Amino acid sequence: MALTILAVSFTLLLLLGVPVAFAIGLSSVCTILYEGLPVAVLFQQMMSGMNIFSFLAIPFFIFSGELMLHGGIADKIVALARNLVGHVRGGLGMANVLACTLFGGVSGSPVADVSAMGAVMIPMMKREGYDTDYAVNVTTHASLVGALMPTSHNMIIYSLAAGGQVSISALIAAGVLPAVVLCLCMLVAAYLVAVKRGYPSGVFPGWNTIWRSLAAALPGLLVVVIILAGILTGVFTATESASVAVVYSITLTFFIYRTMTWENFLKAAARAVKTTGVVLLLIGVSAMFQYLMALYSVAELAGGWLSAVSSNPWMIFFLINLILFILGTFMDMAATILICTPIFLPIAMKFGMDPVQFGMVMLINCALGLNTPPVGTTQFVGCAVGGISVGEVMRTILPFYAALIAALFLVTYVPAFSMWLPHLLLG
Repeated sequence: MALTILAVSFTLLLLLGVPVAFAIGLSSVCTILYEGLPVAVLFQQMMSGMNIFSFLAIPFFIFSGELMLHGGIADKIVALARNLVGHVRGGLGMANVLACTLFGGVSGSPVADVSAMGAVMIPMMKREGYDTDYAVNVTTHASLVGALMPTSHNMIIYSLAAGGQVSISALIAAGVLPAVVLCLCMLVAAYLVAVKRGYPSGVFPGWNTIWRSLAAALPGLLVVVIILAGILTGVFTATESASVAVVYSITLTFFIYRTMTWENFLKAAARAVKTTGVVLLLIGVSAMFQYLMALYSVAELAGGWLSAVSSNPWMIFFLINLILFILGTFMDMAATILICTPIFLPIAMKFGMDPVQFGMVMLINCALGLNTPPVGTTQFVGCAVGGISVGEVMRTILPFYAALIAALFLVTYVPAFSMWLPHLLLG
């Protein structure tokens, strides 16, 4: 009965529009009161869940991304991407995908990515005669690559949701190839739709222009190399790498590019504080929820149910993907990771999936949820920038969704995409 109260109260609160963090916390309190246990138990779990040293990397990565967002890095990345692929048919769409991928590596946040790239690319594409729905779909889907990049704080959240049994270094290495696969799938989708709609080709700007734009964008892109190389070589930990990213971002935007103003710096700090507060609140209340799920053996019950449906690993992985996708449409990315990892990771491992590979599957599923109503954060931001309704965008979303799902299935069913680089670099 207690498990029913937990599940039903949580679902009802979500349907009523209560923010996810409060829905998790209130449903946990309702359940503990029904059991007659001290409410203090939940708050002890909440505090212990938040009081983890590794979580220091989260505010640093968030702050680094905000500094890059407000420091004028986006314009230089857009110029590089447009010079590289702008001459192809539908070149601005291709440039948008490449720019979102590059900026996603810098910011590590799909929402920051679509905010920065959308503000630059969507109006530009509209002026060049591209349809608004195409511009928005390309931007919102390509921005999801940021969830898999080394600067993504969601990897740290997953590592801790997995009980610390997954190396952050392995996750950072594992995300590189899936990010490339996701980018290539999006490039194919953007090109095919551009050909079908008859969008024009651009003019090749010449190699001198490309080299100049690369030299201008390269200092911003180096943050990805610094983080990846520093962690994999053991020069610094994930937490230290995040602080290095902040120092590098400040140095770059204030002293090298000289594009950061004091006003924008304060905006970046304020947004980083707000985002960090939301994430840490989710982590705290999710620790309550995880305590209750462990108390009622939810992972074992879910595993038994899935095993009863099928004993085929491919079918089990498909069902896990389906459930994660559905949940991701209703919940924030961090909440989905924190709640679902303790449930589905043991099941995936039982059927032969490595925890690092499952982390990539989890992140791509959560990224899909960011672009799907009713929550769909990146989609709402993109539609707001493009001045178009979600309904209009959804009518032409299928080619881009197909690209994301193709990437998801490749990562799910071909372990080498996730595991080859960690094995190569970390042994």
